[in-house]
Amino acid sequence: MTGVGNNSVTHAVIGEEEAGQRLDNFLIRCCKGVPKSHIYRILRSGEVRVNSGRVDATYRLCAGDKVRIPPIRIAERPQNEVDEVAKERVDLPIIYEDEAMLVIDKPEGIAVHGGSGVSFGVIEALRRQRPQAKFLELAHRLDRETSGVLLVGKKRLALTALHDMFREHGAGADKRYLVMVKGRWMNNTQHVKLPLHKYLTEGGERRVSVNPEGKASHTIFRLLARWSDMSLLEAQLKTGRTHQIRVHLAHLGFPILGDEKYGDFALNKNLKRDGLKRMALHAWRMAFRHPLTATPLECIAPLPDSFGSYIATVNRKKDPEFKSENLEEILHKQ
Repeated sequence: MTGVGNNSVTHAVIGEEEAGQRLDNFLIRCCKGVPKSHIYRILRSGEVRVNSGRVDATYRLCAGDKVRIPPIRIAERPQNEVDEVAKERVDLPIIYEDEAMLVIDKPEGIAVHGGSGVSFGVIEALRRQRPQAKFLELAHRLDRETSGVLLVGKKRLALTALHDMFREHGAGADKRYLVMVKGRWMNNTQHVKLPLHKYLTEGGERRVSVNPEGKASHTIFRLLARWSDMSLLEAQLKTGRTHQIRVHLAHLGFPILGDEKYGDFALNKNLKRDGLKRMALHAWRMAFRHPLTATPLECIAPLPDSFGSYIATVNRKKDPEFKSENLEEILHKQ
């Protein structure tokens, strides 16, 4: 593929490694620093062409396709900054790796990719740590504030299979999160089915709200422990919408501790003084079949000290009103 220019039309030729991905994802990846809203705007306007014709954003590219990309202003990231971060993150914990894929335990506070004001991300750091790697692409996303299991494809065929698996939702990967919320959660198990709608704030920030016109969304919450004013839950994703767990919980009146977008902002200030300096959301477990061999896999990311130490502090200060039999098993797997 040829590079993307700032001030002139670019004609990109799709290679074998790029074949199979959606047109919108291809543009998002190669036009780093360009807001997604702008990319979808040029797609809707027809300024982007494939083989001289208009196609939908969901069109899957084929090897040899010629993509016309109009002039786009691209924010350049300082190369030395990315390189320095890559060096610092050499020790990104690897949970699982083979020739097809890589599973990382992503720390909180690090974006999965650069763009939208973030000069670097996990994927950029990985590419600079592994200059010999021909292919490294994210199979899914985690919010910057969320830690835990993150899948990366090392082959296009594996990446496409992982994308297909995530689209299957409940029939694909079983994704479980540990989350601590404000309030006394009462039900042992609760299915939450609330449609979610994405929008941009006046400042251009991405947000999500519960809206009848939004996309169907389904989360299963299980109570692990409850104290007088907070609860520890396991969240199982049956769909994979943006900010799904965060918005479902906030809408129900149980904001995630430390959530700076949808949480209780006054409470968050007090939590920082008490030692919780992050959002209490961790992608702790994912069970799925290997994208090429179909072998069952279970990947577990240990609970970070930044989260686990706060749970221990709460336990010392407050007697739990409820403690699930599964809690110790889950925490011991950490």
